[in-house]
Amino acid sequence: MPELTRRRALGAAAALAAAAGSQAVAASSVSAAEHHHGGPESFDEVYRGRRIEGRPVSGSGHHHGAGYAVFVDGVELHVMQNADGSWISVVSHYDPLPTPRAAARAAVVELQGAPLVPLNAS
Repeated sequence: MPELTRRRALGAAAALAAAAGSQAVAASSVSAAEHHHGGPESFDEVYRGRRIEGRPVSGSGHHHGAGYAVFVDGVELHVMQNADGSWISVVSHYDPLPTPRAAARAAVVELQGAPLVPLNAS
């Protein structure tokens, strides 16, 4: 086994930093492609047999998704936009995704056919 030297450690760190930077650029380009007028665009599609929708909302209320609501089969999927622009949902809270559409699709996969149960905020 080769001895760990400062040169090898710095080389490995540089390679990791470059890989992380390229992933961030890819995620931001996907996110930018879905943004329109400062926010994500609306969507309405059937994904894996489930209807997913997303749209901007106005007014106060309990939305943490920067004025954006997502629904799976008509039931609201609570989403939140992180400071870095990524999105998480109540179903996939520890898996940040680049767009609310991606969060809705991830929730459908995670639900494995089970219905989304409404979350009461009270």
